Amino acid sequence: MQRFTSAGVGIAYVDVPPTGPDRHEPIVLVHGFASNHMVNWVNTGWVKLLAADGRRVIALDNRGHGQSERLHDPAAYHAAIMAEDVVRLMGHLGIARADVMGYSMGARITAHLALAHPARVRSALLGGLGIKLIDGVGLPIGITDAMEVGHVSELADPTQRMFRAFAEATGSDLGAMAACIRGSRQTLSEDEVRRITMPVLVCVGTADHIAGLAAPLAALLPHGEVLDIPGRDHNLAVGDRTHKQGALEFLARRP
Repeated sequence: MQRFTSAGVGIAYVDVPPTGPDRHEPIVLVHGFASNHMVNWVNTGWVKLLAADGRRVIALDNRGHGQSERLHDPAAYHAAIMAEDVVRLMGHLGIARADVMGYSMGARITAHLALAHPARVRSALLGGLGIKLIDGVGLPIGITDAMEVGHVSELADPTQRMFRAFAEATGSDLGAMAACIRGSRQTLSEDEVRRITMPVLVCVGTADHIAGLAAPLAALLPHGEVLDIPGRDHNLAVGDRTHKQGALEFLARRP
């Protein structure tokens, strides 16, 4: 992995060249909570798929995650601050404009990025996040408690157990994850969503009870589209074949 410094915070990333005929259309991938670029995008086949489609693929480890600097101040994880990490990475790599694809927390970061820097985002793909971009604040606050108990066996709630087990499986710093949950719970208003004018694909599993419905969010976006991922929950939708095919088709037809 490579590293750069974003306003004093060390950020790790990979920069994968296209393996198919170069479209000269880079794409930046932003992973979800307690994940990292490898788990979210490499192991699921996204990086290989997008590179084979002729795209330069940039995938970062968000601050606090993976091989990036692990911070324990919740204020460091505001979604707008994390969006600036993406913009600074693009600047570091000399990329003026890119498609940006995020999943779950990464989709929230992508939405904040698209609102704040519309000239930098050719299109946005929001995976694992629907109307809860507006009427929800991300993962339940109880996930914080799940990061701070002594052992996963102390948790009775299945969602808490799932996220604690996932954080441990990805080698996450549990203190950093608790800070991230506390600090990254920003919504956008309906008016702000209406100001996101580039093409946006909202991709949510039909069995995802965490993201919120895709259609109400897409209806607010001036150029929003829905991609339903049949039968998939929040964890399984990310690497689903329908998700991948729908994303490639969207990228091929967007201006």
